[in-house]
Amino acid sequence: MWGKIHTTLIFLQDGVLCEYFYFTGAFLLQLLYFYGGFFIQYSTDNIAGPGCSVDPSEVTLPGCSCLSCSCRADSCSCLQTFGQAYESIGRLLNIDRPESGYSTPVFECNALCTCSDTCSNRVVQRGLQHRLEVFHAKSKGWGVRTMEEISRGMFVCEYAGEVISFAEAKRRQFNQRTEENNYIIAIREHAGTSSITETFVDPAQVGNVGRFLNHSCTPNLYMLPVRVHSVIPRLALFAGRDIHAQEELTFDYSGGYGTQPAAEAPSTVGLQRKPCHCGAMNCTRFLPLDLSILS
Repeated sequence: MWGKIHTTLIFLQDGVLCEYFYFTGAFLLQLLYFYGGFFIQYSTDNIAGPGCSVDPSEVTLPGCSCLSCSCRADSCSCLQTFGQAYESIGRLLNIDRPESGYSTPVFECNALCTCSDTCSNRVVQRGLQHRLEVFHAKSKGWGVRTMEEISRGMFVCEYAGEVISFAEAKRRQFNQRTEENNYIIAIREHAGTSSITETFVDPAQVGNVGRFLNHSCTPNLYMLPVRVHSVIPRLALFAGRDIHAQEELTFDYSGGYGTQPAAEAPSTVGLQRKPCHCGAMNCTRFLPLDLSILS
């Protein structure tokens, strides 16, 4: 059994693959065909970046005292407090998002829980369960595709990186050069009638396979914040529909999904917009831009 891996990816200048990475359960992440050399720290989990006041790896949530292999809603304190999110096979119960676009929060059992590692309320924390491949996606740069079929509602991968503050996210955005890619994802959650929780994740220098996922205006994945051990959510990507082998995996950088109409782009006069090459019928022609970070 392979444990968590925190290492450095090194790609050769001639495009030859020089290293493979195995994850929990010996599943293979195949990194292929890279033009030019670059270095990133590969991490399967979020890490604390500038301005992050809470260590994402610190266990801060209470655990249940279940002694069964898999927790039951009638006796598990986690499920009674936060609700049941998954079927017994790990598929999301509430796959369709409500009309408001906001999803029910997901809390998994954690390191303090006494249930087994095979508990049905432990999904995202198990890591990759499908074989994925990083490939050169022509005009879109690098992309990720699945090497096997993935059923609707199943967990695919995380979007992991440095958890940073709003001020740091803003600083990085303003200091970014035109030719550089923007990897910062901002997740905003409503925690009551007027309270909004914000999480900023940047996998530009420290990240996992999720950093290679491309945007699509009609994606096949959608992002859902999932809390495991920490109050800081993991940005988990689930299959929004059945996905075929060799199909590219994509999500909407603005947080939407294919069943929702494309939003009108706000005024971006004077800002350098990056073109979208997703090829969807409803393509907005430009990649989403979070103006709140730049304001």
